[in-house]
Amino acid sequence: MTKEVMLTIRGLQFDQGPDSEEIETVQWGQYYKKNGTHYIIYEEMMEGFEEPVRNVIKFREREMNLMKRGMVNVYMAFEECKKNITNYLTPYGSLLIGMDTRRVKFSEGEEEIRLQVEYALEVNYEYLADCHIEIRIQPAGKAMPDARLKLTKKDISAAKKEPGNRDEADSRMRM
Repeated sequence: MTKEVMLTIRGLQFDQGPDSEEIETVQWGQYYKKNGTHYIIYEEMMEGFEEPVRNVIKFREREMNLMKRGMVNVYMAFEECKKNITNYLTPYGSLLIGMDTRRVKFSEGEEEIRLQVEYALEVNYEYLADCHIEIRIQPAGKAMPDARLKLTKKDISAAKKEPGNRDEADSRMRM
């Protein structure tokens, strides 16, 4: 796997109602592997803020860790068959979140790595939802040819001029 990668991160949340909500994002980042542990580093922009959030995903057999630093600060540990609790710090305040991880698995090929995490999410010790994260990692040069062109400068300019057209869900991140 090359150092420059494209990440497709898909999160699906099954809440207590009949509906489920899926969120997908595509990011560009760096990948490396050291002593059997995989690392992905990438930045993401939060709506309404100019400073990017630096993300580090670290994973190996039966375990994934996600660290966010910037406008949002959190260290989330997903260990198979284990519950972990952490503070999720945002510009608007902090939340105590728990991740009761059921499964962490990944498959590694020459041109792709797939990582899956299934867990129950709690906020302030109350069950919120069952969640599923899938991360697809591909070399940047081998990624879908038009993936980088998904949004044009015209699209970005239009979105900046008309923020009222965005869905409330666009400004939330769910895992």
